[in-house]
Amino acid sequence: MQTAQHTHTQAIASATIGSGWKSRHDLVKAGIIGGLTGGIIIWIYEALIWVGAQHLMPLAGIPRNATGLVFGKDVQESLGVLAYFLGTGIHFFFTIVWGVLFAAIWPTFRRRGYEATLVALFYAIIAWIAMHVAIMIASTNHPNYADPAVIIGGFMSHFFFTVPLALIVKKRFEQHI
Repeated sequence: MQTAQHTHTQAIASATIGSGWKSRHDLVKAGIIGGLTGGIIIWIYEALIWVGAQHLMPLAGIPRNATGLVFGKDVQESLGVLAYFLGTGIHFFFTIVWGVLFAAIWPTFRRRGYEATLVALFYAIIAWIAMHVAIMIASTNHPNYADPAVIIGGFMSHFFFTVPLALIVKKRFEQHI
């Protein structure tokens, strides 16, 4: 007789294999690698555009930005140097979560003949909206998300996150089928 845990594990493994990935490990690994890569590239984009071109923040503000968005500027300032570590942790935690989620949905879009870059563009918009709705719920200290410049800038930065993520997941998926 099978235990409930064993049955649950078999169901997840079966769903993973049914999705096109050989194993859940391959799916998660592709999502982590894609998410981390996208997370680094979005920071490069922010350094070049938000810091260099638009002068919206100092370069040192990038790693601690997530702390301020989630907990507010007062908490960010009170944490001092810890805000950099917390912000970096928050940033990469969410890039990994979004990466694994993309890896989980990618086989469905691939079977339907969609290109990964096209899916990534829409995924960026969904990710930006979801993250910023969560930020609005968690904190009152955030940019004006009704400002078209903030929306366009947010979508652009998230395109730089999701396109590399999608291309990495696509390549790793093709290597593992």
